[in-house]
Amino acid sequence: MKAIIHSLIDTDAYKLYMQQAVFELYPTCEITAEFRCRNSENLGDYVQSIKQQIDGMSCIQLTDDEYLFLKSLNLFSDRYLNWLKDYRFNPDQVIVSNHSGKLNIQIKGLWQETILWEVPLLAIISEVAHKAKQIKTNEEMVDAAVIQLKNNLELFKEKATQLKIDLTQYRLIEFGTRRRYSYAVQSEIIKTLKQHSLNVAEHFFSGTSNLHFAHLYQLKPIGTQAHEWFQAHQQLAPNLQVSQRFALSQWLTVYPTQLPIALTDCINMDAFLRDFTLEFASKFKGLRHDSGDPIIWGEKALAHYRKLGLTTHDKSLVFSDNLDLLKSLTIYEHFQGQIQTSFGIGTRLTCDIPGIKPHNIVIKLTSCNGKPVAKISDEPGKIICTDKKFISELANAFNIQV
Repeated sequence: MKAIIHSLIDTDAYKLYMQQAVFELYPTCEITAEFRCRNSENLGDYVQSIKQQIDGMSCIQLTDDEYLFLKSLNLFSDRYLNWLKDYRFNPDQVIVSNHSGKLNIQIKGLWQETILWEVPLLAIISEVAHKAKQIKTNEEMVDAAVIQLKNNLELFKEKATQLKIDLTQYRLIEFGTRRRYSYAVQSEIIKTLKQHSLNVAEHFFSGTSNLHFAHLYQLKPIGTQAHEWFQAHQQLAPNLQVSQRFALSQWLTVYPTQLPIALTDCINMDAFLRDFTLEFASKFKGLRHDSGDPIIWGEKALAHYRKLGLTTHDKSLVFSDNLDLLKSLTIYEHFQGQIQTSFGIGTRLTCDIPGIKPHNIVIKLTSCNGKPVAKISDEPGKIICTDKKFISELANAFNIQV
């Protein structure tokens, strides 16, 4: 198989945003991250192909054109971008093995270096596994994905018309890099969204989380921070109880106004809101949902803003948990007129092909500076931690049940 990853910026924007923050604040911090497959598929059968792809990434570097694109975003310092020009993927940081069909992957090393492995590695695993079982040509698979998207856009538009929903404030963001069927499919999906979004509503397609495709198709790259930012601060903060507040504060140190959306579910929404004080709620423009019931979550966010005495019409809720177009429409209708909303849809765009089952795969931090970290979230099935004692400590620190 040919190389799957060709560009250093074929990744989610927030990986570079976080990398710069780590580069500035925690250059000596070391982490461990581990792969999880949330279903029972035997991805271990593809270990050799995955290793070959990983080894091939060592020659990837930031191009001059990509450097200028990143510089034009006015988010990155010259010091960081010059360091990034010299950055190279180090395959020695990734340990891959097959345990009776189960794919095991562990990533270890300096956080500022290893942070870029997660997204392209997941894209590699997904594409390798899909291509191994593919019975049609690449072109046929791309065509099938595009036809499915166009059909879904028509159904979305018809449903909105039927329900008399005004779509002028609807905003779609493409979030599909990690579990895409292939690079080619994601490319055509984004191109199709750009070409056909006006058929649905003006400003319907807001951009993509993928920096490479944002550059390629002249779109807005969208993202802020991920769970790992809050996880790592469980060990970087002065103590566990203040770790979320410390993570938020440190983010504002690097990005005081530019990247103002906060992720809420590293612990759970209730624990997050207890730490999301008036100071933070005023400085951050909005919140991102990634687990649990989206309506309940959004109502909690609205109630919190109102309790703090803040108007909600200039705030934003970004929904990004297992969405498809019709599900997003239901959420949009519920919150319309109360608060701004946008919808990060990933797998249901870039791996939505009849007969194809997407892979439910993630890579998450498990330790920071040799000590355990955890992600609990608002869904029990999304808990990630290798140390049960630490889960108990975290639950006690934030007064939650696990």
